[in-house]
Formats: sequence, C-alpha cells, structure tokens
Amino acid sequence: MNRRLTLLVLPLLLVVAGCTAGKADDDPAPRPPAAAERPSPFRDCFKLGTAPTSTATTAPTTTGATAAAGGQALPELTLSCFTGGAPVALRDVAGPAVINVWASWCGPCRKELPAFQRLSERTAGHLQVVGVNTRDSRGGAQSIGEDFGVRFPILVDQGDALQRELKRNAFPLTLFVDAQGQIRHIDATGALDDAQLAKLVRQHLGLAVPA
Repeated sequence: MNRRLTLLVLPLLLVVAGCTAGKADDDPAPRPPAAAERPSPFRDCFKLGTAPTSTATTAPTTTGATAAAGGQALPELTLSCFTGGAPVALRDVAGPAVINVWASWCGPCRKELPAFQRLSERTAGHLQVVGVNTRDSRGGAQSIGEDFGVRFPILVDQGDALQRELKRNAFPLTLFVDAQGQIRHIDATGALDDAQLAKLVRQHLGLAVPA
C-alpha cells in the first residue's frame, strides 16, 4: 500500500517542482538602482531679487563706452534657474549686478569664469554676480561648475533670447547693471581677468573691489 501511494505521489511532486523552477527562470533579473543625479554646483536663484545688503556706491560717470549703454533697462525676459525652482524675471535681479553670458564650449568663457567666481566672493553683500548659460548642454555647464569651482547662481537661456534682445552675438558677454536695474556697460572684449573686472566694476558701478 505504501509503495503504491509513493508511486502515485512522486509524479505529482516532480510536476510541482518543475513548475516552480520554470517560474523562477521567467522572473526578470533585479534592476540596479538608478544613478542619483549629481547635485548642482551652482547656488539657487531665489535671492536674486533681494538687493545686496550694502549698496553704498558712488554714481558712475556716463562717458565713453558707458554712455553708449547707460540707461538701458534689462530686457523683459523670464529665464529658468539651473537649480530649478521658480523662473526668474531678469528685471527682478536686484543690482548692482554683473551678469555674464557664457557657454562651456566657449574658450574665453572658460578662461574668465574663475575670475567671476573670485569677484562674487570678494564683493559678497555688495554686488551680485550672475551667470546666464546659453547654447549649451546641462552636462557641459555642470562640468564647468564642478571643474572650475563656479558657485554663483546660473540662469539658463538656450534660445539666445537675451543676446537677441541686446542685439549682441559675442561670447562671452558681460553686463554691468546698477542699483536701479539699468545697464551701464556691456563688455564683449574677450576673456576678462581680475584686474579688468575690478576696473570695470569701479568705473561703471562705482564699487571698489577688495584685493
């Protein structure tokens, strides 16, 4: 009796084992967790509408190159921030400010970006330094920030809207904006160094840059 029962049960056990093995083979391999997105090296943009804590500057003279651009308001543009969050109306950026238009593939841009970072550190609380990344990829801009230690806020303008509004196509392009939001000077002479930036800030915004 026991032998007959064993002969009847054994095929059933084999069938069940075969089904279980087949189901395990059909299960997809577990997927590795998605790679975390690299944190942005740049600061957020939410403070761009707040004026520097100290705006005690002398009135800039309106002569020479300054006269050509003096009194020109910033274009009515709204740009996204590299770090996300609410878009930023360019006219809401509280001056005095230096706005640098750049791209990672632009050699002079890469050369001068560290000088703009040092400017932002030396004039903290007195001057806003803002970047506008254009005609670029997010990965390219991110790598530049990481490699060159750029930390100031970056706006994104992949449609060249700012340059088209200013009727300028040069790279890099730097705007010097006073406390009233007026463009006092537009520089398109090429890569700027620390001494040139300090001179332009003093000449057009009336602000002395600490050494």
